[in-house]
Amino acid sequence: MDTFEVEQRETLTRDEAATRLRRIANLLSGEGEEIEFGRNGMDFKIAIPEKIEWKVEVELGGEESELEIELKW
Repeated sequence: MDTFEVEQRETLTRDEAATRLRRIANLLSGEGEEIEFGRNGMDFKIAIPEKIEWKVEVELGGEESELEIELKW
């Protein structure tokens, strides 16, 4: 299978980031096995199985810190 990747970086307020995380959570907990979303004028449907891998990584640095949440299936 070929790999397809979309990456988008932008600066958000904490409230905006929280809103986006809630939207993702709502999509994951919704009924059905697919989620739909759009990025850069393209619409996607992704099949999500009932069980997924969850990974959280925290990196603390001097000027910059990172919280990375990865969902994998």
